[in-house]
Amino acid sequence: MSQINKEDIKQEVFDLYDDYAHNRLNRRAFVEKLSLYAVGGLTVPALMSFLMPNYQTTAEVKADDLRLESGYINYTSPKGGGTIKALLSKPADAKSKLGGIVVVHENRGLNPYIEDVARRAALAGFITLAPDALTPLGGYPGNDDDGRAMQSKRDKAEMEEDFIDAFHYLKDHKDCNGKVGVVGFCFGGGIANMMAVRVPELTAAVPFYGAQPTIADVPKIKAPLLLHYAALDTRITEGWPPYEAALKENGKKYQAYIYENANHGFHNNTTPRYDKAAADLAWKRTIDFFSEYLKNG
Repeated sequence: MSQINKEDIKQEVFDLYDDYAHNRLNRRAFVEKLSLYAVGGLTVPALMSFLMPNYQTTAEVKADDLRLESGYINYTSPKGGGTIKALLSKPADAKSKLGGIVVVHENRGLNPYIEDVARRAALAGFITLAPDALTPLGGYPGNDDDGRAMQSKRDKAEMEEDFIDAFHYLKDHKDCNGKVGVVGFCFGGGIANMMAVRVPELTAAVPFYGAQPTIADVPKIKAPLLLHYAALDTRITEGWPPYEAALKENGKKYQAYIYENANHGFHNNTTPRYDKAAADLAWKRTIDFFSEYLKNG
């Protein structure tokens, strides 16, 4: 059959994929429900192939890019997973200490997309650390389906400690200026909100379509926030109005954007939920925000 275009796919199919990607549907139920939309020449295998991430041709910054110093390190997380593997990246030509960014993955471990995002942020003039919360289970397994299954087996509270310890590792790094922010996507967006609550030294936080913290915890937030939401992502975006009300009531510093006609995961350029215009704008806003708060001067 001819190539499938994003515009040819009903929104209900993207909603089904969201349920599958967040473990609300198992694979069998996902395939069964997807078959309802396999009409007009579309087959279930074709739809499945279209919806799944493509890591082969989507990296914007290659792992061996000579503009970067990028490689894996291990740091300790005594209350979390013990020892956590992470990708540490910085500009190769850096002459001074840099602002730091912890880059937090989705609910499937440190996959190639998140590594790419960490390298993109490093090229923008930061030192970045992208941990793999699957380290205690052997690390990201090479595909997202197994990664999701593995991550669901980890204790959530321990994973939170892993990312809090990543903040402290980066803050104390010899090449960091001591100003550290966090950006996270999906699960990672929730972690970014959590860190804003639990890490008073956090300099800035950027959750992409992340679960909001408990409203009672909003007074604990010290860091300025930049929040990105997708209009079609009702599961997450419907939690924004009460969160915003609490931020206003407590005098917190924040900026928030809801991207029209965008789905959950719109920044992820490896799946058809990707919205280039929204992703580019959100990323520019993110780098400008971190430049304002994390860079010296």
